[in-house]
Amino acid sequence: MQKFLIILATFMLILLTACGSSSTSTNSGGQSKTSIEDETSGEVIQAKIGVISYLSGAGAAYGEAITQGLKLAQKEINEKGEVNIELVIEDSAGEAEQAVNAGQKLMADDSILAIIGPTLSTEFFAVAPEADLNGITIMGTSTTADGIPEIGDYVFRNSIPEALAIPAAMEKTVKRTGAKKVAIIYGNDDAFTKAGFEVMKRTAEEMGLEITTIETYQKGQSDYKAQLTKIKNTNPDLVLASALYNEGAVIIDQARKMGITVPFVGGNGFNSPQVLEIAGDAANGLIVGTPYFGDSADPKIVEFNKKYEEEYGKKPDQFAAQAYDALYIYADALKRAGTGDDRDAFRDALAETKDFEGILGLFSFNEVGDVVMDVTVVEIKDGKFVEFEE
Repeated sequence: MQKFLIILATFMLILLTACGSSSTSTNSGGQSKTSIEDETSGEVIQAKIGVISYLSGAGAAYGEAITQGLKLAQKEINEKGEVNIELVIEDSAGEAEQAVNAGQKLMADDSILAIIGPTLSTEFFAVAPEADLNGITIMGTSTTADGIPEIGDYVFRNSIPEALAIPAAMEKTVKRTGAKKVAIIYGNDDAFTKAGFEVMKRTAEEMGLEITTIETYQKGQSDYKAQLTKIKNTNPDLVLASALYNEGAVIIDQARKMGITVPFVGGNGFNSPQVLEIAGDAANGLIVGTPYFGDSADPKIVEFNKKYEEEYGKKPDQFAAQAYDALYIYADALKRAGTGDDRDAFRDALAETKDFEGILGLFSFNEVGDVVMDVTVVEIKDGKFVEFEE
């Protein structure tokens, strides 16, 4: 009997030791999973990230590219096993009021750690102050207007502002063409296009260029002949256009049909394959400053293009690339914060991001949460985007 009790006790000890070596956790879908931990693996950091994106309406191609870039990054990040991210996606339809409603819904969910989006600067200016007041990090991946990171301590962006992109494009274009006179056209009812105009006007004045005329249009406009007639009559050497791709492509197409052959310098909104689809050969001569050149020979870009095309059946654009990098930047901050449920710890870790190597290059935040990275200038030549040659 004594021997039996000793054998039974030994068996129970072995069984308890085996059970103690495993732990049960929950994945983002709510299903139970068992993970065997050792000294090197640690626990998977779980995080829910809210997304506000322009998914319906005239500019939905922006939101589609952004969400596809995010989902591709999410898939890769989760497969690596260090971080598991769940995306909660809301549609803003490109409208500030709807973006605010989506933002409030996400902020009210205590399980959501941070937000990505909205897509347009106008929307972002409406949502970001509330996010900052609620102490939840928000990052723009496509918002380029001046003043966005300055909204508050919880506000960031990884998109190059127009204040960097437009001057780079203008300086290279003027150097190559010897331009002296410029005409400007911009949308006067959108924060993004107005911000781009202000940068264009300020840069032209600083460069000593004569501004022959300033023309405005409104969102959704389809006929620009009146504005383009005035521009043509002033005989500029360049046209500076601050527009989203849907209006911008129509403007450049109508300009070419009216005999305006000079180069166009655009803001970030023009850096989309949609410009080529809408304007065709009329888009030749468009010059844009951007953080992303999709036809680059850089191995990181080549690999990203391959994976994106395999997943979605088409080439990515700048907005997909910026969103893809953004989620990786969030994942990097999550690992450094060591938690997926502490909003303040995550914000502090994100702010310390320095020389993060993304597909767009080395990325850092400055003291106000704005992007620090290099600008590439591209142009449309022979029906495709190519790197600008001086």
